[in-house]
Amino acid sequence: MPAFPFTTSRAVLGRLAERVLEAPDLTSLTRLLTMDLPRALQAQGATLLIWDRRFESFEGLAIAEGGRLHTFAPEATGPAGPKTRWLLSEGQLLETAPGAQEGMLVPLQARSGLAGMLVFGPARRRKKPVSEGEARLVSLIAARSALALENHAYQKELIASERLAALGTMAGMLVHDFRGPMTLIRGWAETLLEGDVPPAEAAERARFIVGAVDRLERMTAETLDFARGAQRLVLRSVPLGILLADLAAGIEAELPGLAVLRDFGVPGGRRATLDVDKIRRAVSNIAANARDAMGGRGRLRFSARIETLAAADGPSEHLVLVLADEGPGVALEIRERVFEPFVTLGKKRGTGLGLAVAQRFVEDHGGRLELLLPQAPPALGACFRLALPLAEGKPAAAG
Repeated sequence: MPAFPFTTSRAVLGRLAERVLEAPDLTSLTRLLTMDLPRALQAQGATLLIWDRRFESFEGLAIAEGGRLHTFAPEATGPAGPKTRWLLSEGQLLETAPGAQEGMLVPLQARSGLAGMLVFGPARRRKKPVSEGEARLVSLIAARSALALENHAYQKELIASERLAALGTMAGMLVHDFRGPMTLIRGWAETLLEGDVPPAEAAERARFIVGAVDRLERMTAETLDFARGAQRLVLRSVPLGILLADLAAGIEAELPGLAVLRDFGVPGGRRATLDVDKIRRAVSNIAANARDAMGGRGRLRFSARIETLAAADGPSEHLVLVLADEGPGVALEIRERVFEPFVTLGKKRGTGLGLAVAQRFVEDHGGRLELLLPQAPPALGACFRLALPLAEGKPAAAG
């Protein structure tokens, strides 16, 4: 590779200092520091070492064939870096180890500490690796590069923390949503242990247990989908009359102490294409919150209607479900954030995930879930409204 003429090296270094500020990613920065910069200094290559504060060791970066970023473990290198004859720091070139191999070490010092190092090979046809003017420009490049590396390290740590938060969210969802089916399984299993259960009834209870375990498996898969941001639906056409009866019965079976007052004004023969498991979970999560708000026992009004509502592609029919409890209502301080993950108030074992999951599943259907605010101050209770479009041809992902 041809070298830049010595007379133009300062101009080239000035442009490289500007390009450091414009480097869009770590690959571009590595290419500039390990290829363009040593060429401008007439050096026989350069190695970029990034300091990993967690492991207190260096990681090497290089540009592999095809222009891809390649990481490697450098030879045993302590915190002081490899030993070279020259050290460039804050614009000053120092001969620190006359007997060491020819080359120049440039620390990349950021605000939070050492971000990395640049190790240059021997300079071609020059007694010193840089002149005084070049030393100042290389130090400027080093300072700007250190800032870029510091920002990259911060982003990397932020991504790692977000991944941990996502894992925590996923685990919390599983704990939250497993309580209902686990209560069912334990209850039916305890009745089987009592003895003197007729074979036909024992078989029926065993089928309930198997069904609940199957539901736990589906919930696990759905929670993974939620954590990954997936919108995976398993749609099937169901009669609305049967669906509504099943939802109400499921609430009472899973949530003892909750009495469901039904008000279903939906034509018996009407059908809808829905992911039944997701709708069941959304309704169950709202009902579970209602029971907790009422101290473990109370009445839940469950109504269903078909209404024509505004939509993005014009007015269309929706299945509208309204669930209203007789508890104290949603506290004023969390009403605007009630569907955000981990928002909860006054629940001893609440995770704040139930409504976030419910909203996600309703929105996966193209619907809306909203909290209806009380019309007058004396009005008590929380009231949630689910609107699910009934239009045929809703896109679905196979399960």
